[in-house]
Amino acid sequence: MASNTLGARLLRRKPVSTLIAESEGHGGLPAGAPEEGGRSGIHLRRSVGLWQLSSIGIGATIGTGIFFVLGKAVPAAGPAVILSFVIAAVTAGLTALCYAEMASAIPVSGSSYSYAYATLGEGVAFGVGICLLMEYGVSASAIAVSWAEYLNKFLDLAFGFKIPEQLSGAPGGGHWFNLPALLLVAMVCFLLIRGVSESAKVNAAMVGIKILILLLFVGVALTGFHSGNLTPFMPLGIGGVQIAASSIFFSFIGLDAVSTAGEEVKDPRRTLPMAIIISLVVVTLLYILVALAGIGAQPWGQFKDQEAGLAQIMQDITGQSWPAMIFAVGAIISIFSVTLVVIYGQTRILYSMGRDGMLPKRFAELSPRTGTPVWNTLVVGLGVGALAAFIPLDVLADITSLGTLIAFSVVSVGVIVLRRTQPDLPRGFKVPGYPVVPLLSVGFCIYLITGLHADTFRAGAIALAVAVVVYFGYSIRHSRLENAEQPAAPVDTNAG
Repeated sequence: MASNTLGARLLRRKPVSTLIAESEGHGGLPAGAPEEGGRSGIHLRRSVGLWQLSSIGIGATIGTGIFFVLGKAVPAAGPAVILSFVIAAVTAGLTALCYAEMASAIPVSGSSYSYAYATLGEGVAFGVGICLLMEYGVSASAIAVSWAEYLNKFLDLAFGFKIPEQLSGAPGGGHWFNLPALLLVAMVCFLLIRGVSESAKVNAAMVGIKILILLLFVGVALTGFHSGNLTPFMPLGIGGVQIAASSIFFSFIGLDAVSTAGEEVKDPRRTLPMAIIISLVVVTLLYILVALAGIGAQPWGQFKDQEAGLAQIMQDITGQSWPAMIFAVGAIISIFSVTLVVIYGQTRILYSMGRDGMLPKRFAELSPRTGTPVWNTLVVGLGVGALAAFIPLDVLADITSLGTLIAFSVVSVGVIVLRRTQPDLPRGFKVPGYPVVPLLSVGFCIYLITGLHADTFRAGAIALAVAVVVYFGYSIRHSRLENAEQPAAPVDTNAG
């Protein structure tokens, strides 16, 4: 049978109607769940509104990078890092339009994994799912690592002591492991297990604090602005701008995080695209303002290896500790909210893959009391905590950029495929300038991918090898589409 060939199995697509039916609680649990407790009516609950969803995007994007990425990006590009932010923002903007259309047409959990399953086939979807899990897990770990820097800055300014060096960094250079990062991940997982509505409300409040703190930084930094710090503007050439833009891009992961909440959003066809676009506009303006103010306030050479850099700039400008202490507190709160959103996104991708049979069905089990994937969240917490405790920050950031760029490219291609295969599918938003915008999005993503370090591609190759082993060793045989396509057992008409 042609449908049973390897090629056909890799290219089989999950119908959009099935994805949407599952999101509404019809056929959404993995095979066997009803017999294991009769919980077939349990599904993710639609409890997230526009502001809460926009806060997920803003919260995950802003805190993911701006509080610590300047220390990595400025030494690579110099003052021209401002252009790096612009390039990353343009790429994210093009992709955001594609995400908005896909999210309005397929309002389900799983983000680009689910979109790829509906448009490009099971094999591509599984690869994207692994990239997303890597992207989210590594991003959450990178954020948790930076939390220790600002926590130590606050403790130093407020109480005159720091967490011992051995317990505040990845192994090497006198460090044993990152204890604050482990504590942060544990607190986030506890909140997520309580429920998504509670988590979204806490995150929304934290995002408001985060925006005020960043505006405070911009206001203080501009008082110390020196135009001479912007010259020479591009000391490391256009190559440095590209390298910095590639590293920065991981901080735009929040746009994908919005779409992971597809099954928990009220009026998703309207709310999802609006939240994605609102997130992009707010984030881009804040990123460029903070980068410009920071570069103008401090010579670019001082950014290298600077811990809690933005707080330090405020302290240097004012000559007092209280502005930096306020900023450090804001960063602690902000980075908590980012970690919350990113781990949330990873658990929902695992949930979707478990429901599809791509991973063990236990990843799709929900608590009957809270409607959250408790076991799933605990597994994610253990993995993220281990990475945050033992892996250096710079390695984590580039790996996340690679996963983000691959996922964004797939979504952009998916828009074109879905327009051709299902032109009449209801869409709450359509990409303007189609097909130019999706093609430009793919082109910009490829450009930034080429700027990543060679070690990043080696890590990506390892992830791909793991994906191949898991897919052919488990997923291809347990896929719900595989089981649906199995022919009925032949009936022996001569029996009896």
